[in-house]
Amino acid sequence: MNRLCDVEPRVMDDEMLKLAVGEQGPRDEAGQLAKQEGILFKDVLSLQLDFQNILRIDNLWQFENLRKLQLDNNIIEKIEGLENLIHLVWLDLSFNNIEAIEGLDTLVNLEDLSLFNNRISKIDSLDALVKLQVLSLGNNQIGNMTNIIYLRRFKDLRTLSLSGNPVAEAEDYRTFICAYLPDLVYLDFQRIDDHMKELAEMKHQCSVDELKHQESLMQAQLEEEQARWEELEGHKAAFVEQLNGPFLFDSMYAEDVEGSQLSHLPGVGELVQTYKDKFVVICLNIFKFGMKQQEKRKAELDTFMGCVQEAIQEKQEQGKHEIAKFEEKHLLTLSSIRDESELTNFEIKMAEHSEDITELVNVLMTLEMQLVEQLEETINMFERNIIDLVGLFVENVQSLMAQCRDLENHHHEKLLEIAISTREKIVKGELDEDLPDAVRAAPRGRQEWPLPHRGQPPPGVPGSPRPLSGAGGVLQAGTSSSDSAACQGPRQSPGQWKGGRASSNTQTQGEVTFPSLKADPKSPPWSRLTDHLAVVEFLTQGSGVCDTSLRIGTCRKGGPEVNGSSLLTKTRSLTQSGPHTTSTS
Repeated sequence: MNRLCDVEPRVMDDEMLKLAVGEQGPRDEAGQLAKQEGILFKDVLSLQLDFQNILRIDNLWQFENLRKLQLDNNIIEKIEGLENLIHLVWLDLSFNNIEAIEGLDTLVNLEDLSLFNNRISKIDSLDALVKLQVLSLGNNQIGNMTNIIYLRRFKDLRTLSLSGNPVAEAEDYRTFICAYLPDLVYLDFQRIDDHMKELAEMKHQCSVDELKHQESLMQAQLEEEQARWEELEGHKAAFVEQLNGPFLFDSMYAEDVEGSQLSHLPGVGELVQTYKDKFVVICLNIFKFGMKQQEKRKAELDTFMGCVQEAIQEKQEQGKHEIAKFEEKHLLTLSSIRDESELTNFEIKMAEHSEDITELVNVLMTLEMQLVEQLEETINMFERNIIDLVGLFVENVQSLMAQCRDLENHHHEKLLEIAISTREKIVKGELDEDLPDAVRAAPRGRQEWPLPHRGQPPPGVPGSPRPLSGAGGVLQAGTSSSDSAACQGPRQSPGQWKGGRASSNTQTQGEVTFPSLKADPKSPPWSRLTDHLAVVEFLTQGSGVCDTSLRIGTCRKGGPEVNGSSLLTKTRSLTQSGPHTTSTS
């Protein structure tokens, strides 16, 4: 099978191609004329390059209209350089040193492929050849019988040659191929008779039926995927992809671990579900409106294209009518000119004929100018209508997205109230539900705010530390030396909070590095909530207000009277700006 040549391998250069085109071009006078003027490679339909000792396929990109290519009996090792031959119908690569089938992805019109006498061991990479009718793979190294099933996808395949391969030596070689390729007419250059087809069908009926079932399932799956892809493309064209369901809402909370932990708080699950339902309704409204607007834009485009085609056709008909009138008069004028014997009359008629030609040119030019003006007016009108439709779409979507923002803000406020109320109940020991440890001690945002278990002293009770970790360090407050109030924890004297750092000159020594409270518009509602809670914790420590004051109302236990509503208002104002220099007293 190996071809040994003493001749030096050659390269497909312009000289070789020109010589081949010249030798295979037209003969006699036509051939001489073609040689003088030169033959353009793009006009060549058939090219024969056999027995040239070619090692590599190259420089064929100019043969863009080639239909037939012969490269047999060379020493080619790889199929390449055929990307631009999209009109190729017949390709012969037999008697080469090719080891793999490749480089044929653009040859969608190929009907006849010969790879006879090469080194190919696997049948693959032929998916693009949907029109393939003849395939010659004889004298290769194909040894896997099941590899032949790959050829079932070629519905037009009628001729197959596999003789000379290890697979052809199998006992049921012919029956297997006839069973799995029932539309095949010729196998190894012999016609398949009806008896062979019946015998093959009986022998392999069960396996073939199972394969057909699998193919039908795969085909249904492919059709379903294609339908989904087309539907998604339609949604993208309307700018509303993924808005016909909860995808947008779910993507907002997909990786939000803290939000999942907060959902264990009493009432939060129902609150989130209500938020989701309303959010999805708004998304569906955007989706429906977007699809209706897309239909209107599509109708406007169809109307525009119809007007353009109608205008062009009308002017073409008028131009054809004028040309027909001229040709009719032209024939009469030529006849009278031929019959004219006097020079003076001849010149007069020639001048008249020239005037007729000039008149025809002017008429056609006028029609063209009218068409240009008409198309410009149509384009301007189309542009105005599209701008109006797009503006209406953007305006309505902005309004609906504003509803989403309002809904998110309302949800955030309710969630904050639930979190503060739950915190208060935990401190008082009044919470009936058992919360998971992860909820009691999980970091919120960038703060460690552990919640006490039942039976344990709340933060601030003598002997109980109050840890507060931030982005840059951890505050470990000392224990209070006073046992007068169980709810009165360690306090800090009035000081300044600068750049997330608070200092204390009282019995409690330590430092806290507090994260920036500037609201991130991209952060999920859960992280915004935790930033608010962190501010509330910091303010209550600095002011001497115990945790039981963190509710919507007022409380005074060892510290100044604090209104919960005003406190929430203050925390929200803090989160909407950058780092402050704020008094904690």
